[in-house]
Amino acid sequence: MLVYFLGFLGGIALFMYGMQLMGDGLQKAAGAKLQKILEAMTGVLAMGILLGAVVTAVLQASGATTVMTVGLVNAGLLTLKQGFGIIMGANVGTTITAQLIAFKLSNYITVLIFIGFLMQLLAKRRRGKYLGQVILGFGILMLGMDMMGRAVMPLRAYPGFVDFISYFSGNPLLGIFIGTVMTVLIQSSSATIGILIAMAGQGLIPLEGAIPVLLGDNIGTCITAVLASLRANLTAKRVAIAHVLFNVIGSIIFVIFMRWFVEIVMYVSPAGDIARQIANAHSAFNIINTLLFMPFVNPFIKLVQRIVPGDAEGISLRPVYLDKAMLNTPSIGLSLAVKEVVRMGNLACKNVRLGMESIHTFDTDKVKYVLEHEPVVDSLEREITDYLTDMSTAQLDESLSVRHTGLLHAINDIERIGDHGETLAKKSRMIFEDEVHFSQEAKEELAKLSQMVLCASSRSLEALEKNDKAIAADAVRLCREVKHFQKEIRKNHITRLNEHRCDPVAGFVMLELLINMKRVSDHSKNIAQLVQGTF
Repeated sequence: MLVYFLGFLGGIALFMYGMQLMGDGLQKAAGAKLQKILEAMTGVLAMGILLGAVVTAVLQASGATTVMTVGLVNAGLLTLKQGFGIIMGANVGTTITAQLIAFKLSNYITVLIFIGFLMQLLAKRRRGKYLGQVILGFGILMLGMDMMGRAVMPLRAYPGFVDFISYFSGNPLLGIFIGTVMTVLIQSSSATIGILIAMAGQGLIPLEGAIPVLLGDNIGTCITAVLASLRANLTAKRVAIAHVLFNVIGSIIFVIFMRWFVEIVMYVSPAGDIARQIANAHSAFNIINTLLFMPFVNPFIKLVQRIVPGDAEGISLRPVYLDKAMLNTPSIGLSLAVKEVVRMGNLACKNVRLGMESIHTFDTDKVKYVLEHEPVVDSLEREITDYLTDMSTAQLDESLSVRHTGLLHAINDIERIGDHGETLAKKSRMIFEDEVHFSQEAKEELAKLSQMVLCASSRSLEALEKNDKAIAADAVRLCREVKHFQKEIRKNHITRLNEHRCDPVAGFVMLELLINMKRVSDHSKNIAQLVQGTF
């Protein structure tokens, strides 16, 4: 019995490894722009469902799609309704795996593995290698299926197991519970379906017993979205709850109409082909459930909002001031771009400030804030660059042209300031975790330098906003003071190191912090000089 059990575990391992190989190969072959595809979706619900299905079919993992969706909702790129549409589509897309493994390819497993291996080894183009990886992964997946089937075969002669299967075949709630627990533990709905098909193929589970398990499988797969939403914002949590409710409500409906559902599956599936019947039941459940929910999405979203109350103030990566309708009026369009650039600059400087404050007194919330908002700065850089590039096709007079060019340079410097804010936040966490201690003198010098850097950065942004050369000159002066004081701190620090008044590890970290702070000041100086016209 132990040999069979180990063979079963080995089969699961091969199945999951093959599925991972297959999914990775498909993703590489399709290109690494799946997230961009989801971002570009329209507000049409049907389009979101279609995209969710396609992306999941490519990734061969609904969990990856739901995690991606939760991330996009958390970033403010998708609404709750759009995110829910993608998740409904992901449920449909994940049934492709079950349809593939339902094919009876036992006699061709070694051929598939050999062909896939040869393609990976000999193909000259990357796309050919990726396709070979897909075929190799599918072959290994089917090998795992075959191993699982052989391992469970002896259970047909074990009365206790047969009695248990008979019991839960007549008890749908127990079947749902088993399917849910299996999927939560394995973290793969496709693997659970694979086990189900392998056991059913040996005559251990009838269709009536398999359907409740696959319903539970759909509920269990929600754990991925739930885990991804734990540290996300309110809207992302609502997406996860919507995913759970979608599958739970659907399962309840299908249990109520189980007898008719079984008849439908039997009617559309080949007689005696239990593997295909289970695959078709899986597909039918998710497709019909999606069709049932589509007309009621708006009231369903309101229900989710009542279940998870609160004001959804998510992190948005979108610009606030840019208006493409103003591109034909460059003077107004440029003024809007200035507002957005200054907003971007304030976000970057806030990250720097929080990063510096966290160095002096470590604060997990401040570090988390910086790491969550750094992508906002990066996104705004892309959005503003695209906006200003579109504006360049319009007729700009000389003064507007100079201002336009200056803004393009400024957003690059601001993005770098944001990067240094992120670095400072990560350094503060490292300082806390590694228990790095600075001398009191070093702490005081860092605190003073921090204030000088923030003052210089704030003055530079003020000069950019007002296009004021006098303020810009003052900002340049402040940046020079930062440079001189930074040099003074370095000298003092080296003296402390030589006199053994400072821990060498802390000394190394101190020098890195000084470099980051100086570079924030350097980029601020660049912005001020843009206003002066000396860039």
